[in-house]
Amino acid sequence: MGLSTIPNIITILRVMLIAPFAYFMWQQDYVPALVIFLIAGLSDGLDGLLAKRFNWQSRFGSITDPLADKVLLFVAILLLVMKGQLSWTLFWISTGRDLFIVGGATAYHYLVEPYEMRPTLISKWNTALLILLVLLVLVDLAWFALPSQLLSSLEVGVIITCIISGLHYIWLGICHYRSRGKGSSLKPQAKDKRHVAESTAEKSS
Repeated sequence: MGLSTIPNIITILRVMLIAPFAYFMWQQDYVPALVIFLIAGLSDGLDGLLAKRFNWQSRFGSITDPLADKVLLFVAILLLVMKGQLSWTLFWISTGRDLFIVGGATAYHYLVEPYEMRPTLISKWNTALLILLVLLVLVDLAWFALPSQLLSSLEVGVIITCIISGLHYIWLGICHYRSRGKGSSLKPQAKDKRHVAESTAEKSS
């Protein structure tokens, strides 16, 4: 086991933090839940930094790292919604967006052609706002009260960026499919075949 496995080990440890995080959230023990969430966030930044700085990227890490982040956020949002701290609207829009994007990208990858989807700028902003929202709600519950208007405005911002991001991914998928269709048009192939046939006929005559 070499040093290149360090980012993957950190990612696995972050996955293991999801269970105690969910437990403390369910018990409404928000101080340790907040601490775990902060540790998970710092570990996410650390393993990404190490992977890029020392070129320790791996297929396992490229799949597990974002998946761990998604699961952690999903658990946090779901439990905060169940505790009445966030709206079901946010939950369904954010969850539906992720399922739609992952499902669409997977279907395109296997039914059309291999396609590596990368997060867009608006998607990164949406994730950052979502993390900030969860963090501030936990701070509000664990340490000191924050203005309710601040949390409400941030939640609206997350919902709006979720919708924009989802529509943007749809547009990118359509554009990619159209460009692929133009690039693989049968007309050039037909012309090539006709040219070969004409050349053969000329040679035979």
